[in-house]
Amino acid sequence: MLLIGMFDSPFVRRVAVSMRLLGLEFEHRNWSVGRDFERIREYNPLGRVPTLVLDDGEALFESSAILDWLDERAGAEKSLLPARGAERRKALKLIATAAGAADKGVLQIYENVFRPAERRHPPWVERCRTQTLAALAQLDAACAATHGSFLVDDRLTQADITAACVFTFIDDTLSLAPKNFPALRAHAAHFEAQPAFAEFRVAFHQPAP
Repeated sequence: MLLIGMFDSPFVRRVAVSMRLLGLEFEHRNWSVGRDFERIREYNPLGRVPTLVLDDGEALFESSAILDWLDERAGAEKSLLPARGAERRKALKLIATAAGAADKGVLQIYENVFRPAERRHPPWVERCRTQTLAALAQLDAACAATHGSFLVDDRLTQADITAACVFTFIDDTLSLAPKNFPALRAHAAHFEAQPAFAEFRVAFHQPAP
């Protein structure tokens, strides 16, 4: 399989971490949505990452769809999401909260990287920042409630993976104060020290224009 996208994206990174944890081998193309847009569009008409090209040539895109396929391939015993019920709903809610925080973080970065200074709209950036911080606060409360354990189901799930990847991304790019979100910060640090996370941990690079 071929995974397309840079690991400074939390969405690409959560797919890579998940594949490693599930024992699925893949090749990687470190392509930028700016610099390599047309190359990515050969596999994904949107030119977005992550894109996962399966062994038969089929291309999957959007990290949630890719992760769903990975869990299906891994089977119920190894799946990174609870199969049903309240635990599944809880995991999906936490994942959506983290992904939303990342989306709003990306918008703030793009506003500064792609938009000319004279056309930037500070109230819009502030609105995105407010949304990002509110989502992180909710994740921090969820982490605090676990007292240092897993977020859902007393085992590693996609909620833990996504929360860690997203917090690291936002902490690297938006310069959070070190004292902010202590439970979430500790949760992310715990997982970032593990091999499957450390392997795909890279310094953040601003998206190429």
